[in-house]
Amino acid sequence: MPNISFRNRLKHAWNAIRYGESNLVYGRSFGPSYGVRQDLYRLRSGVETSFIASIYTRIGIDVASIPIQHVRLDENERYIETIKSGLNNCLTLEANIDQTGRAFIQDIVMSMCDEGVVAVVPVDTTMNPALTGSYDIITMRTAKIVSWYPKHVRVNIYNDETGHKQDITLPKTMVAIVENPLFAVMNGPNSTLQRLMTKLNLLDVIDQQSGSGKLDLIIQLPYVVKTEARRQQAETRRKDIESQLQDSKYGIAYTDGTEKVTQLNRPAENNLMGQIEYLTSMLYSQLGLTKAVFDGTASETEMINYYNRSIEPILAAVVNGMKRVFITKTGRTQGQSIEALRDPFKLVPISQIADVADKFSRNEILSSNELRQIVGRKPSNQDGADELRNKTLNKSKVQSQAESEPVSSESPTSIIDMIKENEGV
Repeated sequence: MPNISFRNRLKHAWNAIRYGESNLVYGRSFGPSYGVRQDLYRLRSGVETSFIASIYTRIGIDVASIPIQHVRLDENERYIETIKSGLNNCLTLEANIDQTGRAFIQDIVMSMCDEGVVAVVPVDTTMNPALTGSYDIITMRTAKIVSWYPKHVRVNIYNDETGHKQDITLPKTMVAIVENPLFAVMNGPNSTLQRLMTKLNLLDVIDQQSGSGKLDLIIQLPYVVKTEARRQQAETRRKDIESQLQDSKYGIAYTDGTEKVTQLNRPAENNLMGQIEYLTSMLYSQLGLTKAVFDGTASETEMINYYNRSIEPILAAVVNGMKRVFITKTGRTQGQSIEALRDPFKLVPISQIADVADKFSRNEILSSNELRQIVGRKPSNQDGADELRNKTLNKSKVQSQAESEPVSSESPTSIIDMIKENEGV
C-alpha cells in the first residue's frame, strides 16, 4: 500500500454512500427499473416448480467449475500457454457487465438444458465480425433462438443499453450454437424428462385439489327432487348447511334425521407416485446421476461415472461450439484453441494427496512448485523448486554445477600444504 500522507487523505478521500450518486450519475437517466434482473434466463414454469430445476442447477455448477480458457497448443495438440485476450477474459473473469465468466458458463448450460439449444452471441467486438474474422471479443451473452434460417438465426437477447430483451437476426458464422448432447433424454417430445414433468404436473394438480378446502359432500334429502319447487327447497337446504359450516367456529352443522350425508374427498388410489419414482430412477440412470451425487456422499467411482457420462459431453458441446465460431482457420493454424482444463486433483481426498504428490514428483511429472499450487501454497524460491526431477536419485542443477567446478590449484588442498605455505610466509 503506498505511503499516503494524512493531508492527501483528507484532500482526496471519497465516500460512495455520501458522494457516489451525485458525482457519478448526476444528470443521467437510470433507464427502466425492475424488481428482478432482466438479463437472467428464467426456467419454464413446469421446471422451476419441480426438483428438475435442481438437476439443471447441479449440472450447470459442475460444468462451470471446470475452467474454459483461450489457449495455445503445439503441433501435437498439447497445451503450451494461456492467451491473454478479450475472449479469455470473457471466459474466465467478466463476460459482460452483469455476469462473471463462471456465471456466464452456468447460464449457457442451464439455458441449453431447458431449451435444448442456446446461442452464445459476441456483443462487443474490436472489429465488425461480418467483415473480418480477425476480431477480439470484449463482451458476450447468451440468447434464446426464436427462428431458424438457412444461414442465419433470430435470437432474443438482453440489451444492457436499454434494459430490455430484443430480437435480432445474426449470421450463423458469428453465433456459437450449442446443442444439448442429451437432447433425446431431456428435451425430446417423448423423452424421459418430459414424461416425468407431465407426471409431476398431474401430481401438483391433484395435491392442489386435495388442499383446496372443499368438503365435496352429497346430501340425500328425504324427498324426490324432480319438480321446480323441490329443487328450490333443496337449494335452500344446501345453502343453509353451507352457512352453518362457514359461520360455525369449529365448522359444525346439523342435519335432519332423515337426511344422509356422503363425503367424496377420500384419497383416490392411483399409481401416479409409482410412475414418478420409476421415471425418476430411469432419468438418473440415463444422466449418470445418483442420489449420492446431490447430497455429497458419492464415491470416487460414482463421481467419475457422473463426469464422464453427464458433464464431459455437455462441456465438450460448449467448448466445440465456441471453438468452431470464435477461432478462425488462421488462428487454428497458429495453435489457438478453446480448451477445458479440468483439475483431476479435485476428487482426490486430502489423505491421498501426499502419496499422489510423491509419485508425481518421483516420476518427474510435476515439479515441487506445481504440487504446492495444487495444495494451495505459494511457490517456493529455493533452487530446483521448478525442476522436473526425482529428488531421491537426481541432483539439482545447482548441485551438479557446484560439483563439476574444478578445484583451483592455487588454493591449499590439505593441512600439510597449509602449514608449508604458512612456514614459507
